[in-house]
Amino acid sequence: MKFMRLAAVAALATVSFTAQAHGPTRQKVSESVEINAPADKVWAVVGNFQDGSWIPVVEKTEGTGGNEPKATRTLTLKGGATVQEELSKYDAEKKSLMYRIDKVDVKTLPVNDYSSWIELDPQGDKTKVTWRGAFYRGYMNNDPPPDLNDEAAKKAVQGLYRAGLDNLKAKVEKGS
Repeated sequence: MKFMRLAAVAALATVSFTAQAHGPTRQKVSESVEINAPADKVWAVVGNFQDGSWIPVVEKTEGTGGNEPKATRTLTLKGGATVQEELSKYDAEKKSLMYRIDKVDVKTLPVNDYSSWIELDPQGDKTKVTWRGAFYRGYMNNDPPPDLNDEAAKKAVQGLYRAGLDNLKAKVEKGS
């Protein structure tokens, strides 16, 4: 009986310690927009990894490798901050691409280990564009400050996606 109580206390201590020390969990965000234009027209804008000008916060894009996997780009944002990204997957036929951020200051975008997908769903003369991402918060240890916690990371990425998709819609539809 004494052994059972010791085992129970040890199990509770382990659970308690594990619960306090688990660190961050992977967050996911997804935003979509319907654009009144055929998918080929939308893909001509969003499918060029070397041009991030459709994203409102981007001032300049410089890169190498075109749209081939391992291609890189550096986005210079309004205000001077930079984001370094690498293209992981690119499928022009399916109109989808996947990239990851290699380097960003958490003060610019409060995330770590960020990967993102942009996918087009042709719907006749309209196109549904979905931009989704997975990432960890900006502060990888326990007890993050408010500006680097899960909520701050999700809010920042959602805001980026929403602004980007809304701008993409306006840009493509205006060109119609």
